[in-house]
Formats: sequence, structure tokens, C-alpha cells
Amino acid sequence: MCEQDRRTRIADAAIELVAEQGVRALTHLAVDARLELPRGSTSYYMRTRRALLEAAVARLAVRARADFDAFGGSAPPPDVRAAADRIAAHLDRMLGERRSDTIARYALVAEVTATAELHEPLARAAFSRQLAVALMTALQAPAPEAAGADLVSLCEGLVFDRIIGSRSLDAPESGSAASLAQLSRAVEAFLRGVLA
Repeated sequence: MCEQDRRTRIADAAIELVAEQGVRALTHLAVDARLELPRGSTSYYMRTRRALLEAAVARLAVRARADFDAFGGSAPPPDVRAAADRIAAHLDRMLGERRSDTIARYALVAEVTATAELHEPLARAAFSRQLAVALMTALQAPAPEAAGADLVSLCEGLVFDRIIGSRSLDAPESGSAASLAQLSRAVEAFLRGVLA
């Protein structure tokens, strides 16, 4: 296995550990154990905990961008309903298929908030403000820059609430029609309010 593949496997294992056990569980030895590597292997590639955090953050950003590009496309939907449905599908995917990445992202962002070079990629990893502004421009929102930023905030809030907040206690199962409807309803209400 080449060095880059090993680094990628280590970063992926770090993300899994954080998602399953929290940031405190992220140690070199825990990654070694998870990957069944000889003791000290992870620290050979990433000497410090900070380097391990950097690798996890960078890998999360790459995975999020690849998923977003594969799923979302870049052309804005033609109308409010189509936009709400597409956004809801992306959010639902974050709650289901990408749940571990989403949980790891929230855990890591809390850990690295004071470190700009780690915080910024995580803050931008899940949603594209640029695409949100493009959508608001296409929908002819009166202040597309502000509306795009607000849409990203709404999406962050919806996902956070379903993963960690009060909706996590009784939310419909991700992937279900009820989940998509709940998310789409919230996004559509926001979009219609902005455009009113």
C-alpha cells in the first residue's frame, strides 16, 4: 500500500472514531487498533494529535465536496418547490448515508473552533454558500448574498437539530417520505418567505 493510501485510511479511521466515540477517543493508538496496524504506525505518518486532526478535517472536506458534486449538481433548480425538494434530498442524505461524516463534522468543529485553519474547511464542508447565492439569484431574491448565507444557516440548523437537537428524539427516519417532506417543508417555507 502506498503512503498516500495509508494516510487516507488513517484519516478515514479517525473520522469513524470521532463519529462513533467522540473527539476524545481520537488517539494514535485508537487509530492503530481500528486499522489493525502495528502500534506506532499512525504516529509515523502523523506525528502529533494536531496532524491527526488536520488529516481528519481535510478528508472530511474532500468527502463532503465529492458527495455534494456527485449528488447536487451546480445548475439551480427552476422553481421554489424543485429547489426545496433538491435541498431536502441533500439534507436527508447527510442524515442517512452520510450520518457518520455529519456527526464527525459537528464533533470536530466544536473541537477546532479556535483554530481558523481547521475551523474554516469544516465550516464550509457541508454546504456551498456560493451555490446558495446562485440559487437565490436564480429565484430573484431581493438580497441574494444575504439570502444565500441565511439558507446555509437554515440547512445547518435543520441537520444539527435532526442529529443532536430536539428533533433527534422523534424525527422521521432518514430516507423516508416523511423525512423528505419535513425537510422540504421547512426549506420551502424559508424560500417563500425570502421571496415574498
